[in-house]
Amino acid sequence: MKSFLAFIWEIAKIVIIALLIVVPIRYFIFQPFFVKGQSMEPNFGSGDYLIIDEITYRFRPPQRGEVVVFRYPDDPSQRYIKRIIGLPGETIEIEEGKVIIYNEQGGRMLKESDYLSSSVFTSGNLRITLDGNEFFVLGDNRAASADSRGWGPLPQENIVGRTLIRVWPFVVFAKIKVPNY
Repeated sequence: MKSFLAFIWEIAKIVIIALLIVVPIRYFIFQPFFVKGQSMEPNFGSGDYLIIDEITYRFRPPQRGEVVVFRYPDDPSQRYIKRIIGLPGETIEIEEGKVIIYNEQGGRMLKESDYLSSSVFTSGNLRITLDGNEFFVLGDNRAASADSRGWGPLPQENIVGRTLIRVWPFVVFAKIKVPNY
């Protein structure tokens, strides 16, 4: 009986130590995320399993081109995944399928050939200026994406984290790269 209780105690210690290590990492540093829907195809498909980095944005702001997971502004219980296009203080204009960014350096058309095919058309005609804590996000599959064109700027406090690694499907296991603009 004594050896059985010692065995149970050893198992309990292992479980407690594992929980003390895994739970803080899972809830404060990295988080899993399943992609649902077609809004980020072909770069991320429905069912892709991603690891989200929740700590980087505590040390630096999000950058253009990063793919982020965030709480949807109209229903914070839902998580969305989109690409950051516009940064705080910039003016974003969409006209005739082109995305133009205006900031203190002037205006320039956004070069998205690193992650979008040339056949992708960005619908809509809008011009929006972002406040100091807002971002403009778009899905990579513009025709099937609910994004900032429809519901407006994304407040920074809604951002959960940036995509770090695609774990599944395993054949496309990779660190997520940020395009150069």
